[in-house]
Amino acid sequence: MMAQERTNVLHQTEELGKVHWYRNYDEAIAVAKNEKKDIVVLFQEVPGCATCRNYGHNVLSHPLMVEALENAFIPLVIYNNKNGKDKKILDKFNEPSWNNPVVRIIDTEGNNRVQRVNNDYSALTLCKRLKQALITRKTPIPQYINILEQEIAAIHVNEAHFKMHCFWTGEKQLGKLDGVLDVESGFINHSEVVKVKYSSSLVSESELLVYAKEQGFQFINNATNYKTAVNDVHYYLMHSYYKYLPLSEIQKTKINSALGSHQEAEKYLSPTQLKWLRFLKNNKENGFDIYLNKGIEEAWKQMRIKYSKYGK
Repeated sequence: MMAQERTNVLHQTEELGKVHWYRNYDEAIAVAKNEKKDIVVLFQEVPGCATCRNYGHNVLSHPLMVEALENAFIPLVIYNNKNGKDKKILDKFNEPSWNNPVVRIIDTEGNNRVQRVNNDYSALTLCKRLKQALITRKTPIPQYINILEQEIAAIHVNEAHFKMHCFWTGEKQLGKLDGVLDVESGFINHSEVVKVKYSSSLVSESELLVYAKEQGFQFINNATNYKTAVNDVHYYLMHSYYKYLPLSEIQKTKINSALGSHQEAEKYLSPTQLKWLRFLKNNKENGFDIYLNKGIEEAWKQMRIKYSKYGK
């Protein structure tokens, strides 16, 4: 087999985001056949216009999107403004030159698995197409991809506050509910309270209130005196190796709930996160707390650097 030709995220152009793309169509097909996966083909201007650059930044750089493209699929990029091998594949799929980003998800015969993505440059649309392709292929959808969809679909985020006997229990129970994006322990006066951030497009206020009442929690209508209990937020997560991982906010919430309920938490991790978790458990060293309180993209970058120092 020919030597694998892939882009390098440390040196590649911004239009490609943070994905290690294959650059040879035949090679991508061969790898896809071997790994029994579909191929995500990005037709992209390189160098490109502002739309192309924004697609790289806003759609192709989130760590969980990168994980989905690199692990659940075989990612291939075709430059639509180049001659040679790129032009041959462009012609094969009848794609126009000098076009804004287009994405096809194809099987190993070159057939579209789902509808072609064009004139839509949102991360949510790409994520939905990835999920649809997996469903069509009858491949289980990893939880981290479901979490990614929830993260980018959460446009309208609301808050609610609930009083209970123990806010650790509140975080655990409220964090289980689909549509809950984040939970935070705190106080109102001297009462233990959990602040819930939720997506109204995923769970309605009435559904949240009914669920909370079933758990024995009291809704607080006026939360003007709320104060965060900083050292008690995501209590179960923060007493585990998971706290050192670069995680999205929903991952933190779901993992915290799973740990507190003695349920499987690893299912919420992407392949790279799972690899890092096992590494952390096997290398009980200090120095990984530098990722705490950082966004997932910055924490991911720093964790990759730290991990590489161990020859990984």
